[in-house]
Amino acid sequence: MNNSSVKFHSLSRRIVAQFCIFTLIMSVIYGLFSFVLLYSIEDTFIEREVTQEASYLSSEYQKNGAWPIIRHDYLTLHFSKDSFPQDLKQQSIRQPNRAEFYGEEGRHYHLYQFPQYPGTYLVAEVSQKLLVRPIRGEVVTFLVYSGIALTLIACLIAWLLGRKTAKPLRDLAELVDGVAPENIPDSFAHNYPNNEIGILARTLEQSMRQISQALEREKCFTRDVSHELRTPVAIVKNAVELYKEKNPITDESHRLIDRIADATIQMEQTVTTLLVLAREEHTNAVQDSVKLLPLIEQAILDHHYLLAQKSVAVRVDDNCDASVFAQQGMLKVLLDNLLSNAFQYTDLGEVNIRFVDKKLVIEDTGPGIEKSITSHITEPAVKGSQSTGYGFGLSIVKRLCEHQGWQLNVSSHQGTKISIAFV
Repeated sequence: MNNSSVKFHSLSRRIVAQFCIFTLIMSVIYGLFSFVLLYSIEDTFIEREVTQEASYLSSEYQKNGAWPIIRHDYLTLHFSKDSFPQDLKQQSIRQPNRAEFYGEEGRHYHLYQFPQYPGTYLVAEVSQKLLVRPIRGEVVTFLVYSGIALTLIACLIAWLLGRKTAKPLRDLAELVDGVAPENIPDSFAHNYPNNEIGILARTLEQSMRQISQALEREKCFTRDVSHELRTPVAIVKNAVELYKEKNPITDESHRLIDRIADATIQMEQTVTTLLVLAREEHTNAVQDSVKLLPLIEQAILDHHYLLAQKSVAVRVDDNCDASVFAQQGMLKVLLDNLLSNAFQYTDLGEVNIRFVDKKLVIEDTGPGIEKSITSHITEPAVKGSQSTGYGFGLSIVKRLCEHQGWQLNVSSHQGTKISIAFV
């Protein structure tokens, strides 16, 4: 997959975003805690004064048998809820266990009930003593602006930290992104810090070195194989030509020599095709408009010996007389593998070959593919229990299709059906 078609996200930006979101959430939580704390402190001071006054009143009553004069003008002593202010009376009746009430016109009450004197209450109207509630809007504004300021500062710090943290990883990504393994420096891990990024860099360096060595070995192998296989093929071709020139040719020997010549040409095309696949030399495989029917007929003739003493009919549909855009040698190798498999495993019935909607279909009436290997039949060295081959035929077909951008489909029920879409 081409990395340019994939949308990637910046790691440093993600660090900044997550850090800022974290700071914003913590600022909101801190603001709420601060707000609650201010209210709690305010209520604590008021309740302490009310409790102290109640303790004084209770103590004087125990000494003198009469309630003394209240020392604070915001406190009033009541011996029944009926004497409560109207905006407090109804609330205290509905919620008898509540100690703090909001009244009308901004009034605020704290209610203290003497535990040892049921029905006796100390009411504190504390609206003039409140410090937080009158400036609640200013407090909220301060907390909002301070939270925004902290978030901006956190974003700046996160941006600096994110750039510094992500730079080695970004450099490593730029080094290996879209670069052929043979073009990557032999040694680059020492340029990265001794942390997780350094571990990743060392691992990549070792992997790239192994890949480069494997590629070099493959190049040497394909170069040597190309020389070692093409040379004897050329010798055989020349020997056949010399034999034709210098020796009288009978009908039987003529057929034999022609078969050797045809096999030599086929071997030469097969070697060339397989080497192209091994090297992935897409540009070296010249494509052109190729007649399909002659190649099918030649493949049938080349492998008709597999149908000897079998009651099998080979049917080639007229629509196979068409042209496809392909490299002739690759197409011949593909047909040879598909038809040889169909001929080998079909003992009775027929092999049908047709070409419809740019799709070549080869269908036989053989026993089909064993269920145990159906899902991976196109993998190398996979073959059925009755196979006498090496299990590379369909693997080569699959690689040819992938190399050329053709679509391969294999299905097997009563017989086997293989289709190649030339798209």
